[in-house]
This record gives sequence, structure tokens and C-alpha cells, in this order.
Amino acid sequence: MGQILKLASFLKPYRGRASLALVLLTALVFMDLAIPRLVQRIIDQGIGRGDLHVVWTTSLIMLGAALASALFAIVNNALSVRVGQSFAADVRSALVRRVQSFSFGNLDRLQTGQLIVRSTSDVNFVQMIVQMSLRILTRAPVWMLGAIGFLFATSVELGWIVLAFFPAILLFMVVFAGPARSMFLAVQKRLDRLNTVLQENLAGVRVVKAFVREDREIERFQSANEELTAQSIRVFRVLAFLMPLMMVILNAAVIVALWFGGTMALDGKMTVGQVVASVNYLSMALFPLMMLAGMIAPLAAADASASRILEVLDGTPEVAERPGARAVETPMGRVAFESVSFSYAADGGDPVLRGVSFVAEPGETVAILGATGSGKSTLIHLIPRFYDVTSGRVTFDGVDVRDLTLASLRAQIGIALQEAVLFAGTVRENIRYGRPDATQEEIEAAAEAAQAAEFVHGLPDGYDTVIGERGVTLSGGQRQRLAIARALVVRPKVLILDDSTSAVDIETEVRLQDALDRLIADSQRTTTRFIVAQRISTVLLADKILVLEGGRIAAIGTHSELMQTSPEYRDIYDSQLGDGRRAASRGEVRRG
Repeated sequence: MGQILKLASFLKPYRGRASLALVLLTALVFMDLAIPRLVQRIIDQGIGRGDLHVVWTTSLIMLGAALASALFAIVNNALSVRVGQSFAADVRSALVRRVQSFSFGNLDRLQTGQLIVRSTSDVNFVQMIVQMSLRILTRAPVWMLGAIGFLFATSVELGWIVLAFFPAILLFMVVFAGPARSMFLAVQKRLDRLNTVLQENLAGVRVVKAFVREDREIERFQSANEELTAQSIRVFRVLAFLMPLMMVILNAAVIVALWFGGTMALDGKMTVGQVVASVNYLSMALFPLMMLAGMIAPLAAADASASRILEVLDGTPEVAERPGARAVETPMGRVAFESVSFSYAADGGDPVLRGVSFVAEPGETVAILGATGSGKSTLIHLIPRFYDVTSGRVTFDGVDVRDLTLASLRAQIGIALQEAVLFAGTVRENIRYGRPDATQEEIEAAAEAAQAAEFVHGLPDGYDTVIGERGVTLSGGQRQRLAIARALVVRPKVLILDDSTSAVDIETEVRLQDALDRLIADSQRTTTRFIVAQRISTVLLADKILVLEGGRIAAIGTHSELMQTSPEYRDIYDSQLGDGRRAASRGEVRRG
């Protein structure tokens, strides 16, 4: 319960309803506890004395108590469900807010499948316990204590029988509760794996079919499914022994009570009504322990789930605003890297970037070339602070980006990442995602510049066409062009294109670059551009070309300068355009 209690702060807005539910629960228990005493009265004063009036009046009182108990139970259940559901909604919202606050570094270590399970299954386990806390988990101890009190008030001798059986019941509960939490934690981890496999299977179903790997994916899912099933069976196999053992103890206690009570009744030391009432109270005292024993499984599961939820909620974003961070004012778009090194490892080992220094002046186009794994994408991810540098600094208009508010910094940056991620919705909603107030003219201008307008007009409903989850109804090149339009519509001071035209043909790419030039010139905005590219034809006219090798800048300059001074650049050029043949270069494509 320790981990569950740490989530109790989410119940504060619902304290009123929760308190009322507990008050009704207490009244309900009082009504239930009154029944055996009323039965005793009917037996001893009504049936025993032949007084029919006592039988009728007491029966009506019992009926009233039962109806009141039912009414209290209905209202209690309604309040419990409302509190539990509201609690779960708040926890889910908090999880999403926390995940949205995480940096790329945090998300690199948290798999999507895990986050989905924690936001759904884990929250549901804890929600169930919250609702039960306002019903069974609170009712059981109150019921037990009240029954013991009434039992001792009815017969002290039989009251001691309950206390004699308590240690055996508690011992069984402790023995079974100990391993239950760790076993349920293992169940949730296997559920994580199952969810991850299923998500990958569904997201990559087209690749699976293309490579005829359906059997392999079915086998992967079956393996994860069987592991989850086997672990769940192990848990409940252990817990399956608990309830039968508790029933044996309860029945043994009732037998002992009847034996002692019957003997005392025959000796005239107790009335028959007292014996019946005492046995009822004894059952009422021990049965709540059975209820609590039956709650060991869900309690253990909820406590394990709470620890997994808290792991996310207590997570600290690796990229956070410094105290006193200021907003960007009158942005110019000057970006400078000053002896920047970066490592994905927390201890700074195995750096991806090493001593990178360069300046991108406002309005310049900076191209970044290099082999796979040379650090190109990592470098541009440091500009909007998706990650923080390990050493050195990145500045925006002369100010360390760590001294700027994240919102104001990222508001100046438009970015189209390597993977063109679109959302379920219309083309219009996707283009204006970063700027919901963009006008239709601005949306169309961005689409025109990104070379997306032509295919958008060919869609069934144009800009109102629903493109499906992650844009699966579009080709890779179409998705990339919409992602570029989305970056343009925010009117950024810094535009980052991270290999975002890899699925676009060279001719379309040339038109796109020309259209970008015209759009920026027409808007009279100075926009600094960073272009990460694999194709050298993309970067020939850049103001600066950075050649990265092993996380270092191997060369920097214009195309003509690098052709004369950089063997690495010449190798890339010759490998793609062929021994000095420049017919495919951007300049000649334009002239053609």
C-alpha cells in the first residue's frame, strides 16, 4: 500500500465525496450489525415468550434497517465510482503532462508500449483499489471491529473464540501477501512486452506483409502472450490456496462457537437467541478478514502498478528551464556552436559530437553532410534544446539557449524531422499544427512552397481530406512535403530540415529549395536554414557546408572552397555525381 498512498494527493479535489461515501459506509455497517441483535430479540422475546407483536415489530425494524442499508450502499457505490473514475482521469492526465515535459533523452529510455500500459492498465489497477477503499477495504475493518464489540457485548466467552483464531488468519495473509507484489510486478512487465510487440506489429503491418513475415510476427506475439499467461497463472495458482484455507478457519470458528454456545445454552448460561446472535457476530468478525485476504491479489497488483506510475510521475526532464530564463526578444536567427561536445550517456562517455564550433549568421543556409552516425541529426537537435550539450554551448542571438525559455526558443524554430510524423486528421489541421491560428492563405502558401499544393488539390476533399493515422494513406514523399509545410507555416527565424527530402526526387527538391527562397524573400523575413542531407545535390548552393566525420567538423566552407580544400567533400561529391560530372548538380538542373 506504500506506493498507492503516494498517489493519495490526486484524491484531494474529491475529499468531500469520499468523506460522504465513508460516512454512508459507516451507517451501512451499523445497520448490518443491528440485524443479529434484532434476530436475538425475535427469538428470545418473541418466539420464546409467544409474543407475536414483538415478532412483527422487530421484523419491520429489520426490514427498515435492510432497506436503509441498501440505500446507503447504492449511494456509497455511486460516490465511490465517481471518485475512482475522477482519480484515474487525473492520474492519466498527469502522466500525459509529465511525458510531454520529458526531453528526447527521457523518451529514449521509455518505450511507447510501456507508457501505454502505465497510462491504462496500471492506472486501472490503482483506480480499482481507490474505489474499493471507499467500499470493501474500509467496510471490512469497521465491520470487523463493530462485530467484535457486539460479540463481546452479547457473550464474553464466545468473544474470545474470535481472538483465538485471529493469529492463524493474519499469518496466512502475511505469508501470501509477501511474494504477491513482486509477482504482479512481473506480470505488468510481461504486459509491457506484449503491448510493445503488438504495437510494433500493427504499426509495421505493411512491412510485415511486404517481407512475408506474418508467421514470425505471430510467433513473437504468441511468445509474449504465453509468457504473460504463464506468469499470471503462477500468481493466481499461489493465491488460489488462500481463500479455501480461510474458509476452513471460518467454519472451524463457527463449529467451536456452536459447540461452546450450545453447551452453555443447555446449562442455562445463555439463551438460544444469544447463541444465534453470537455465531452471526463471530462470522461477521471473521468474514471481513476473508474479504481482506481476497483483496491481497488486487492490492499487490495495484501497489506494483503505483510504483510504475510513480516512476514516470517522479521522472525529471533532462532538459529544464533554468531559474530566471528569459524569453526571446526581437529574434535575428544567429546560431553559434562554441566548442560543443555531446554524449547520450549520462556520464559523458562515448561522445557523439566533439568540439564542434561554427556560426550561422542570420539568413544563411548551413548544410550538414556526413556518413551515417557522424552526428548530423544530433547536432541540429541541440539548437531547439531537444538535448543539452555535455560541454561547450549553443547560442541563439548570442544568448546561451539554456538561458532562454523553451517555449520562446522553440517558437522561433520550424523543424521537419527525419521521420515525417503526421496525425490523424485533415491536411489543413496537420499543416497548421504548430500555429492553429494560421489563415487559409498562409496554409496554402506553405503547401505551395513545400511542393505539396499540387497533390493536395488532387485529394478527394483537398485540404479537408482526412489522411488517416500517421498519414498512412500518403506516400513517403507526400508526408515529407506536408511536414515541411508544417514547419514553414510557423514563420520561423530558424528552419531545420533534417534529411526531410530523402523521399523526394531531385527535380522536386530543386523546386522546393527555389520556392523556399521566394517564400522567405516575399515574407521579408530573415530565416536561417539548416539542411541535413544525404544527397550532395541538395547542398551545393549553401552558404556554409559542414562535413562531419566521427562527431567532428572535418571541413567547413562553400561548395567551391571545399572542392579545393577538402578531400572528404570531394569524395562525397565524386561518389554521388561521378568524377566531376556535374550535370546533376543543382545549378545545372535549374538551368535545364
